[in-house]
Amino acid sequence: MITALALSLLVAQPSPSRRFRVEQTIQVPAQPGGLTLWVPLPHDDAWQTVTVRESAGAEVVKDALGNEAARYSLAAAGGTLRVAYTVERRERAASPLAASGKPGAGGNDRWLKDDKLVQVDEKIRALSQRVTAEARTPLEKARAIYGYTLDNMKYQKTGDGWGNGSIVWACTEKYGNCTDFHALFTGLARAAGIPARFEIGRSVPPDSGEVQGYHCWADFWVDGLGWVPVDASEAWKHPEQRDYFFGHHDDNRFALSAGRDLTLPGMKGRPLNYFVNPYGEGADGTPVEGVTQTTRVTALISQR
Repeated sequence: MITALALSLLVAQPSPSRRFRVEQTIQVPAQPGGLTLWVPLPHDDAWQTVTVRESAGAEVVKDALGNEAARYSLAAAGGTLRVAYTVERRERAASPLAASGKPGAGGNDRWLKDDKLVQVDEKIRALSQRVTAEARTPLEKARAIYGYTLDNMKYQKTGDGWGNGSIVWACTEKYGNCTDFHALFTGLARAAGIPARFEIGRSVPPDSGEVQGYHCWADFWVDGLGWVPVDASEAWKHPEQRDYFFGHHDDNRFALSAGRDLTLPGMKGRPLNYFVNPYGEGADGTPVEGVTQTTRVTALISQR
């Protein structure tokens, strides 16, 4: 049995954390008439602290959801840009014992609304009702949806169509990457009346090295508990951590933006499906093709 003193000492222990420096080199092609480029920047929240942000020549801007970006106004010749920052990321953990069992959005009604590629129609609503039929509380419903996602999706990146975060794709093709897994989870949760949000950033290697691609995850809201972290795609890849990734995010990641269908300050074109890579527009708002980047992480200090 754990005594009250032992429990208090356990709770008082700091969460595991990692600290690392991220350096990006961005190649911007020539663009007649010049261009505007937005580069996502991580910002402070309850689970990460960002310091020493370097984005010389840029204006830091913030969208309606609080996502931040370095905005560059570039001449027609394009060129090379360098962005760097240091991040301390802490493990996230949520205790189900704090859940009240009552429904409620907690002022987060915005996260019950549809995204362009995650729309709750009658089919999705019926599927959510079927998946959660034996669940009573919002937490139980979210757990049932998490289990359904893992049991019905396959992490696979072949052919065309995956990686857009479409709930229709996830329901029909039943495979994809992290965006597709979490499109299914968030859509089914919203259909059950549970606010759910999408967040995207990058995974960090165990040691220093180049970062390939991106990673995304989700949160859902439970009355009395708040935002609960979920990572269904990591749980699929690591089935031994299936229980862990319902209620936890490890510290081997950092967040760049939250939400879908984002319009950054000064954008003229269509909203972004999600914002994790540099995005450029010509003077007329046409997206600029050919922007490339390399991202390197240098491990600093870990707290275990």
